[in-house]
Amino acid sequence: MPRRTHVYLPATLDAARVLGTQIAIARRELGWTAAELAGRIGAAPALVTRIEKGSPGTALGTVLEAAVVCGVPLFGVDAADLPGAADRSRAALALLPQRVRPPTVEISDDF
Repeated sequence: MPRRTHVYLPATLDAARVLGTQIAIARRELGWTAAELAGRIGAAPALVTRIEKGSPGTALGTVLEAAVVCGVPLFGVDAADLPGAADRSRAALALLPQRVRPPTVEISDDF
């Protein structure tokens, strides 16, 4: 069976490249090799290369781990402020309905 290839939106690809580049910059500023970062996040150096190139197929958790380890701010806040940001997001989500249903279409039978 042929493998399906997902086509990502341009904005998704741009976001992955931006985050990957920020990780690469931070890693180099820290003076770490790709192998050193890989060891710190429990991954192979080749995976670090894919992260830094912005490969969209890389596991999100691994990319976020690399960003946090390198000190790259996520969601506009420092790592120390992420718990508060998560709490605020959960509070906002709690105000919304748990399920979203498509709107019902009113059928006009007034001919």
